Amino acid sequence: MLLTISTTADQATDLGFLLHKHPDKAQSFGQSFGTAHVFYPDAGARRCTAALLLDVDPVKLVRTRGRGTPDFSLGQYVNDRPYAASSLLASAMANVFRTAMRGRCDMRPELAETAIPLEIVLPALPCRGGPGQAERFFAPLGWDVSAVPVPLDPEFAEWGDSRYVTLTLTGRMRLADALNQLYVLLPVLDDAKHYWMAPDEVDKLIRAGEGWLGAHPDRAAITRRYLANRRSLVRAALGRLADAEDAPEDALDPVEVEEEPARAENGTDAEAEAPASLSERRIQAVVQALHDEDARRVIDMGCGSGKLLARLAQDDFFTEIAGTDVSYRALEGAARRLRLDKPRHRPDKRVLDVFQSALTYADERLRGYEAAVLMEVVEHIDPPRLRAMEQVVFGQAKPRVVVVTTPNAEHNVRYEGLAPGAMRHPDHRFEWTRAEFRAWAGRVAEAHGYRVRHVPVGDDDPEVGAPTQMGVFAR
Repeated sequence: MLLTISTTADQATDLGFLLHKHPDKAQSFGQSFGTAHVFYPDAGARRCTAALLLDVDPVKLVRTRGRGTPDFSLGQYVNDRPYAASSLLASAMANVFRTAMRGRCDMRPELAETAIPLEIVLPALPCRGGPGQAERFFAPLGWDVSAVPVPLDPEFAEWGDSRYVTLTLTGRMRLADALNQLYVLLPVLDDAKHYWMAPDEVDKLIRAGEGWLGAHPDRAAITRRYLANRRSLVRAALGRLADAEDAPEDALDPVEVEEEPARAENGTDAEAEAPASLSERRIQAVVQALHDEDARRVIDMGCGSGKLLARLAQDDFFTEIAGTDVSYRALEGAARRLRLDKPRHRPDKRVLDVFQSALTYADERLRGYEAAVLMEVVEHIDPPRLRAMEQVVFGQAKPRVVVVTTPNAEHNVRYEGLAPGAMRHPDHRFEWTRAEFRAWAGRVAEAHGYRVRHVPVGDDDPEVGAPTQMGVFAR
């Protein structure tokens, strides 16, 4: 099976820096089911192509395949796995391009953050649902998609098409994003995996889907296929996506709620409204806290793509709304959500603004607001940098009110599919217990002249507490 990645960016051979594979070398990497080869069939200044060729060893494949094959005695030997793109190729990508998928490029860090022209070709991709399914899953991510059916036999047109397509994706994108999308969607389109589905697959999905899966209009279908329709894992993954991702509200799927719908005595669904997702309940709690503190001029510090900002803009109570984030790409999403490029759509004449800033460095633009919100932000900061953030927010910006929300680590045992000791999101640097959060909040409040009250967000479990903990600081 073969995957090619091409670019026509300036100095196209810089693709080698991103992939951490030199264009002048052919390299081989042993896999549990064969050997992966990386080479460059074209390496010029104007166009560069990297190829990943997976040579599957049938004997090794038998040893790694589960016995779920319908006719194991024959199916273990007669199958398309050595020739078609599948979870085998996704696994090889994760092994061979691990650093590239994480978006790391120590030699050219600015290149790793740059969207470049890409063309990705998979000559034989199993596509359950036909070419339209490939279009449905890849097009919302910004790709131009060509999925051409492969005929069963070109000599016998009457036999029709096979279930395989030649897939070509073209577009401008960060290479890391493209690789992670392929890693998830190859086995999703094939709708089959070569290994047993363990609970840690949820963590892999959340990690690879960061920044794109949460906002995908078909994220529920993708999640179900990726996790082989394992209901407990699917619910856990969709709940965590709603929790961690800044997805548009109309993209939420009813199955993603973290509580089971009420059941009638006969076992059917009761006529009860499905509970709101944790993400929605968190926003409601923050907005209510701002109302309670009569804070009308608000800055969302670490606003992401602006989901909270959009909610504040819908509420006439707030007269000035600003958002800041270290990610320029996230701010572009926030500006679109607030329609800052279309003044006629702005609600009345209130002040709306977004700008780039880091919470660990002093910035005069953070001052002058009645309230600051850090919603699911502090856990993304390296612990040694927390003191700097505290000084910037509480010591220098010093709004009258600060609202902080963060996960309750004790509640993690209630998430099916979350491995023991694992955190809810791969970018979390830590997750506090209730006692740890109260200790931190108390120290910060005392040091900077605030009082703090604590509010549970989500269902308050009598044993492990609510899934989210919120501190409302007031001077």
